[in-house]
Amino acid sequence: MALRQAEEVSERLRHIHCGLETELVVIKTTGDKVLDAPLAKIGSKGVFVKEIEEALLEGRIDLAVHSMKDLPSKLPEGLIVGAVPEREDPRDVLISRDGLPFEALPEEGRVGTSSLRRRVQLRRILPRWEVLPLRGNLDTRLRRLQEGRFDAIVVAAAGLKRLGLVEFLKHPLPPEVMLPAAGQGALAVECREGDPLTDLLQGIHHPQTALEVAAERAFLQRMGGGCQVPMGALARFDEGEVCLKAMVSSLEGDRLFAGEEKGRDPERVGTLLADRLLEKGAREVLEEVYSRDG
Repeated sequence: MALRQAEEVSERLRHIHCGLETELVVIKTTGDKVLDAPLAKIGSKGVFVKEIEEALLEGRIDLAVHSMKDLPSKLPEGLIVGAVPEREDPRDVLISRDGLPFEALPEEGRVGTSSLRRRVQLRRILPRWEVLPLRGNLDTRLRRLQEGRFDAIVVAAAGLKRLGLVEFLKHPLPPEVMLPAAGQGALAVECREGDPLTDLLQGIHHPQTALEVAAERAFLQRMGGGCQVPMGALARFDEGEVCLKAMVSSLEGDRLFAGEEKGRDPERVGTLLADRLLEKGAREVLEEVYSRDG
């Protein structure tokens, strides 16, 4: 998936800048290497970006392409997000072994996901289903579904689209049912601050996506959230305003706080909504999770 995302950005740059030559450099991150443990257990923030950012700072690469949802809200000194390309579908997708939509699933079954956020939401909409851990690339997850280890899995629509697996896109989950991760479906092109290459990126930057993602990431930053806390956020820019929906939950899903905020300043929208949920009780949930990790 990471390679396909880098190829996508490389193709866009070559299309805009005739004669531009690019070279793809594959760097394995901690999140890529450790596949036998949940993401919440192998590290906090940056498990999919740390090694790549080190290569960028050391000059071994010139640009870094990340899934926006994997990028920590605070970047290392000297690095910036130089461009945010137009976003792919941000929704999650349900894929059942029998091809059934969410509404037609049986009362009981086994569903696989690697995400705490998905897990707590699945437990609310499928209370009698067993939610089991599932990691690995998309091919691995689909194979395990077909082998009968799960009755259904939940994955990101954007990943399916980028890999051309459109036949599995039949049953996307609306945000009202499954709120996606902040930044899901969007890419971030990271570069060194002040690098002349930044000018090359302006042609692939999508202002609307950047505004929406800014609100989601402001919410995440205010919450201090990483992969150890179930959180979701999705913003839409319409008629000059950003409308943000977000949630944060306890690990068990018994305490879930959700809300909506809109306004013209995306960072302010994200911060205001986070503050409101913190006051409702989300602060206690976060303190419990982080004290447990500590």
